[in-house]
Amino acid sequence: MCRADGAAIGRPRRDPELCPAFGGGASRSIGDGVNLVKLDAPLVALTGGTGFVGQTLLDLALGEGMQVRGLARNPSGERAGLDWVRGDLGDRQALRAMVEGAEVVIHVAGVVNAHDPDDFDRANVEGTLNVIEAARSAGVPRFIFVSSLSAREPELSRYGASKARAEGLVKASGLDWTIVRPPAIYGPRDREMFELFRAAKWGVVPVPAGGRASMIHVEDLARLLLALIPASEDVTGHCFEPDDGMAYGWAHEDMARAIGAGLGKRPLVLGLPAWALRFGAKVDGLLRGAKAKLTADRVGYMTHPDWVVSESAAPPKALWQPQVETRSGLAATAEWYRREGWL
Repeated sequence: MCRADGAAIGRPRRDPELCPAFGGGASRSIGDGVNLVKLDAPLVALTGGTGFVGQTLLDLALGEGMQVRGLARNPSGERAGLDWVRGDLGDRQALRAMVEGAEVVIHVAGVVNAHDPDDFDRANVEGTLNVIEAARSAGVPRFIFVSSLSAREPELSRYGASKARAEGLVKASGLDWTIVRPPAIYGPRDREMFELFRAAKWGVVPVPAGGRASMIHVEDLARLLLALIPASEDVTGHCFEPDDGMAYGWAHEDMARAIGAGLGKRPLVLGLPAWALRFGAKVDGLLRGAKAKLTADRVGYMTHPDWVVSESAAPPKALWQPQVETRSGLAATAEWYRREGWL
């Protein structure tokens, strides 16, 4: 888990005792196993609401009767309880309009993959600072930041370094903050892990040789973000690393086979050394240019052997536990890709 100074704490066994539940007020449920303190239609200011995680979060929040004001360059349409502010993370006027009167900011937007490495700093660092400044100016009391597990090893990639710097800004903000570091996120609408599904369909899945990683379904992540809205000593000033509940994560090869099984396939899984992945990144760059998914920066953190969440950084069990069993979730995601014509 991250302390307030940003240092990492080790990975001891998870404490079997549950942390105390939130007190006060009636509760209602978002899915099985997640309890929220009942709020009178809180106004949530949301960045990234048209993206992969943000769309799922938006669906759940509106389904719970929350009011959401989202920031988007291209708003996705009108819905009850939803207001859009047109703009981006560099538009300070739009950010001020987004946070005005909000009880909480959930900052999801950011750059995951970039052809120009400077884009990581522009979006993930400068963009986060702009959101923080808008929240402070408007007196918004609560700030939830979606970071990345890659921030744990910032020296491995520009992406991870940008997320670590953004975390530092959040911690120094003076706001009532909580940071969430998701591992590999999968689910409907995802375009990053989709590459592995497509490779499994073709019958050959290249992965980094050795190493382990944790995963989480996007709906489980969204449920956690909503569960974190009420401030308490159990969540304020904490950095959480949620996952699917798989002890010690997934070996890369097993993850690829599970994706194949979700498609009804038994693909050949190739564990590749770092040099081969770096070569593949050059080829992908030549073939797809700015749309390349395998970049040198991504290879930098993909080849790290340990992307398993820290058990000491698990969210309080009384607040949240994962509900989507991963093999079932992968199969449902594969079905979504097929239904939408992606596969």
